Amino acid sequence: MTLLGMAVTQSDIDNLNAAIASGARSVTLGGQTVTYNTTASLISARNDLQKQLTALTKVSRPRTRQMIYGGRGYQ
Repeated sequence: MTLLGMAVTQSDIDNLNAAIASGARSVTLGGQTVTYNTTASLISARNDLQKQLTALTKVSRPRTRQMIYGGRGYQ
């Protein structure tokens, strides 16, 4: 589940990083203002959003198989 029931964007993470850097505890995400009790909870929310964004953007590659022939080429 995402924070506030919205899709996670890099902009949301950037807003949280800016709040952490400035010492603010109120952040506007998706048009809603959220006030955190401590800076630690703000950092925790940022880390959670980062994990969610990473999970959404992770692209799985199909597995490939390589066959190597080690013969001499004689028939």
